[in-house]
Amino acid sequence: MVAPSDMMDGKVLAIRKALDLEGFKNTPIMAYSAKFASSYYGPFRDAAQSAPCFGDRKSYQMDFANSKEALREIEADIEEGADIVMVKPALAYLDVLKEASDTYNMPFAVYNVSGEYSMVKAAAIKGWIDEKKIVTENLTAMKRAGAKIIITYHALDMAKWLEE
Repeated sequence: MVAPSDMMDGKVLAIRKALDLEGFKNTPIMAYSAKFASSYYGPFRDAAQSAPCFGDRKSYQMDFANSKEALREIEADIEEGADIVMVKPALAYLDVLKEASDTYNMPFAVYNVSGEYSMVKAAAIKGWIDEKKIVTENLTAMKRAGAKIIITYHALDMAKWLEE
């Protein structure tokens, strides 16, 4: 799978053409079509030391208040040949996921990012929440909103809980 995360217009089409030309017609493309400029990325950026040295990423990530733009970007990536479309982050944008999944008959992915994960972990450590119940509820909400693929830092914990 190829998963371009830069959200450049025309990127999905260029990748699809290149893959097809080289005989990789069955290689899927997962487009980060609705990638919002979000404060939920903070913990990962801090851990990876990848926070911008100046400015922010709002010039190429979407305004968190603009769901209409997200739907236009999703449609454009589908038209360009995306096989899977991602909404990132997950929880604060379930409305976008739901509308897109109701509109387009294709697989949607969500990325449950580091800030979403860290808030749950911190609250669980403090004893404020039942981590297993909250994680199960959050992941279920993503699925209910239309996610066929959930990328999450909770994956190993959830797999363990499902085995129990």
